[in-house]
Amino acid sequence: MKQIFFQSSLPRSGSTLLQNILGQNPDFYTTPTSGLLEMLYRSKNAFSESPEFKAQDKDIMKRAFMGYCKGALEGYFSNITNKKYIVDKSRAWGVNYDFLNSFYTDPKIICMIRDPRDIFASMEKNYRKNPHINSGIINNPELKGTTVEKRIDHFATSPPVGLSFDWLRDIISQEIYKKILFIKYENLTKEPHVELNKIYNFLGVNQYEHDFSNIEQVTHEDDKIHGIFGDHIIRNEVKPLKSDANKILGITGSNWIRNNYDWFYQHFNYY
Repeated sequence: MKQIFFQSSLPRSGSTLLQNILGQNPDFYTTPTSGLLEMLYRSKNAFSESPEFKAQDKDIMKRAFMGYCKGALEGYFSNITNKKYIVDKSRAWGVNYDFLNSFYTDPKIICMIRDPRDIFASMEKNYRKNPHINSGIINNPELKGTTVEKRIDHFATSPPVGLSFDWLRDIISQEIYKKILFIKYENLTKEPHVELNKIYNFLGVNQYEHDFSNIEQVTHEDDKIHGIFGDHIIRNEVKPLKSDANKILGITGSNWIRNNYDWFYQHFNYY
């Protein structure tokens, strides 16, 4: 019987790196950004709105739908891999913990987090890497996205960054965070052995000796689908990156992020 785990991380926080580290373990199948939750959510909408389901006994239909979701989750991977463990990656698993738990009991969810200033800086750097592509951020007649500060505001109020932080704040408010393992990107890149041990202990899986100096990319995504911010190419070696947020965003921009995400810094003990 396969065991399915879940990764629900902030954007630009090392989620792709973690999937490919875990992918070194021959017992693990790790996904790129997955559409599985989206399919389940659409089924949930159909179940909630269809008059055929509404017309039948509610308790029976609820049990039937829970069985359908569990079967869909397990069936999705049945023709993909024979590996013992699966880690499905979607930013929305965490905020949908209760839905997932309703048909897949006590799900194990990992969430990569990172200093928000560095997340915003990474988004800005990816924007600058692609001057030949219309990002949809700049609107000169309406003076939108025309400065670094305005692009920070755009990232903060739109997917993937703004929505992911909204979900994370809701996870904290509902105390779902107590059921999720949070891994700081900064710690993963400084002491990967320590953080991987935490992950294996959380998942209840035997430890594996990873080679952090030679990470092969095993997850692949068509970055054009994700737009210019869909950079899913990892570095082969796990090592710390020096923060350049002040240089990329400016002191004013960095301070704005620090002040507006104070709840994040306090909850996760970032300084």
